[in-house]
Amino acid sequence: MSVIVLADARTECERQVIDDWAARSRPDARVQTVAQTDFEQLAPTTELVPARVVWLPPVRDGERRVSLADAVALSNPRRPPAWRQPAIRKRHPDRVRVAEGASATVAELRERYEAKQARGESFEGFVGMQAALAAERSELALVGDRYKVPRLVAEQIGSSAKFQEAVAELADRLGRPAASVAQEATDKMSSFVATQSRLMRDVFTSTFRGLYERAWTVSADLDTLGRLRTLNKSSSLIFLPSHRSYVDTLVLNSVLDEHDFPPNLVLGGNNLAFWPMGPIAQRAGTIFIRRQFGSDPVYKLAMRSYLSFIVEKRFNLEWYIEGGRSRTGKLRPPMFGLLAYVADAVENLDDADATIVPTSIVYDQLPEIAVMAQESAGGAKRPEDLKWLLRYARGQREYRGEARVRFGEPFSLRQALADAGDGRAKLEKVAFKVMDEINTATPISATGLAGFALLGAEDRAYTAGEIEQILAPLLTYIDDRGLPGPDPSLCRGLGLQRTLGELTDAGVLTVYDGGPETVWSIAPDNHGVAAYYRNGALHHFVGRSIVELAMLAVADGTVRPDGLSPDGAVPYEALLRVAQAEALRLRDLLKFEFFFPVKDEYLHRLGAELDLISTEWRHVTPTREWVYDALFANAGKLLARRTLQTFFDAQLVVARRLSALGHATVDKEALLLDCLGLGRQLALQGVILSKDSVSKDMYDAAYRLAENRGAIGDGPIEEQLRARAEWLAEVNEIRVRLSRIAAIEAEQAGSMNREENE
Repeated sequence: MSVIVLADARTECERQVIDDWAARSRPDARVQTVAQTDFEQLAPTTELVPARVVWLPPVRDGERRVSLADAVALSNPRRPPAWRQPAIRKRHPDRVRVAEGASATVAELRERYEAKQARGESFEGFVGMQAALAAERSELALVGDRYKVPRLVAEQIGSSAKFQEAVAELADRLGRPAASVAQEATDKMSSFVATQSRLMRDVFTSTFRGLYERAWTVSADLDTLGRLRTLNKSSSLIFLPSHRSYVDTLVLNSVLDEHDFPPNLVLGGNNLAFWPMGPIAQRAGTIFIRRQFGSDPVYKLAMRSYLSFIVEKRFNLEWYIEGGRSRTGKLRPPMFGLLAYVADAVENLDDADATIVPTSIVYDQLPEIAVMAQESAGGAKRPEDLKWLLRYARGQREYRGEARVRFGEPFSLRQALADAGDGRAKLEKVAFKVMDEINTATPISATGLAGFALLGAEDRAYTAGEIEQILAPLLTYIDDRGLPGPDPSLCRGLGLQRTLGELTDAGVLTVYDGGPETVWSIAPDNHGVAAYYRNGALHHFVGRSIVELAMLAVADGTVRPDGLSPDGAVPYEALLRVAQAEALRLRDLLKFEFFFPVKDEYLHRLGAELDLISTEWRHVTPTREWVYDALFANAGKLLARRTLQTFFDAQLVVARRLSALGHATVDKEALLLDCLGLGRQLALQGVILSKDSVSKDMYDAAYRLAENRGAIGDGPIEEQLRARAEWLAEVNEIRVRLSRIAAIEAEQAGSMNREENE
């Protein structure tokens, strides 16, 4: 069997390197380029061996990597000009290697060609493409997986039979020539395809590292990273991070790069494609896409084809499933568009799959919060441009603590789609699974817990000792639940004072040290900023809060079970049914604020929360006295008022405003502005207790709940008015229960103070 080495050489020096290598490693082979080879004259058994020269950067600080200085000097050590290559080869032979790609016979290549390629492409062109890709894969063994980037993307997609068939189908539907649609799709694809280069990847990392490196110490979940490395050998990874900061992508990239993962192709909004960030980022793996493209079928075809290619070739992807940064600290509702495209690719490709990696990124301090809180309170959003980037970079010069990268349970997208059933709901189930896993993985920071404690307490100044007293039972609860909590030392003693100092430096708290003791309080008009820190961990406390409210509802007779015995006692089974029904009603009221698991899992988690309150609940018929005793015994760890007051205060404002409108037409933007005014008024009057509830984002979620309940929409106005009245009554009822939780805690605190004084 004859052997031909297909040399991929740009210069005479590279050809000589390959000739010398072949003389040593393949002495029986002829060396020639694809263009020099007449494939029609070759025997089917002829073995073709791709080979190319790989130029490595010099070793700097123990690592081969291009520096920013190389880019500034317009010098690429990975692709030196022809005139420099002989000198590098002579003086630094360790920088010159030959990558030998996997070989194939002419017969094997013809079989692939006939099975996969579009009509009209030459066999020579196909072989050249396959040789380049084989050499590329071999090159990764020399440079590392972190430099695994897709090459010849547009050429591979455009020449595939699958793409040509999709173009023909769309052209027929649009009544246009297929060639015209293909050209438009290719042009639009070229506008967002990430034309990655290893040089620009290193330049991007070096250029933008300062946006996070000085501000945060990055930590990661190393155990899950090890599992992900194994999964990545057989499946592409799709990282879906929470989105809190502009540097989220940089922080995640630093973790993956440090552990030699292939780089993610990052889907991002084209609002960040301004110079110089856009051109550099695109060449480093960012795919800038339109915010909206549902009305452009050709753009949709180009995007669908590109994502299908990425999944098929097992490259890693990353995008923010929320669609934008959180302005409240909680996860935003998921966007389904990109997930739908990837799901289609998985379902339409034989044996293809992708591993979803829910990812949480949390910061001890985040300077962007103040601006986002102002936007949530009705302020205008500033556009991103070069001036904005420079201003943002200046703000990253101070150390702001730790940035924690944690991963939820990775799962197979194909399996999750199969488990979710049919219809659009299956995509929603997959997305909600992602959000639930992100929440589960999200750690509770010391700053977030301090915000939770202070916002849930009376609006006054506190000593460090008083704050520590508030935090102690919360730390016990976190430990009982096995939650990813903060370092306890940061919530007591000198560690707590350091945490409070960080929040003071960030402008969240104010400090007064003119008296015998130093006291801290939430800075005026900064309750929204404190709430952002708190909200990042709030989902961990929602289940417990719902259990507390359900217990009160049953104990106070707000809801009564069927099947009372003749003496009026409540059978255990009936009581349990009522508690479950009430818990499901509360979940429905909060479904636009939090992400809940499916019903059975949800009720199972609530049962575990009841076990923490009292293990007796499974064996006794709870009387009113038993319920109040159980709640009283857990005072300090009662979470409903501190967790849910904000959301029901926001719902109260929207429900009141809608009820006041009567038969008038509802305009959403006007209503939300009116609610901001009403919310500020009710906060000043002391009607609503949470100043952070005065938020456009909070009112927007309440508006969506009103739509869902039929209080707004196209239905008969009388039915809408009835739905508004019922909703307002429910909110008032729950707010009364929240006040009872507060009274229980106040009574228990008073009892403890009396015991201490005695």
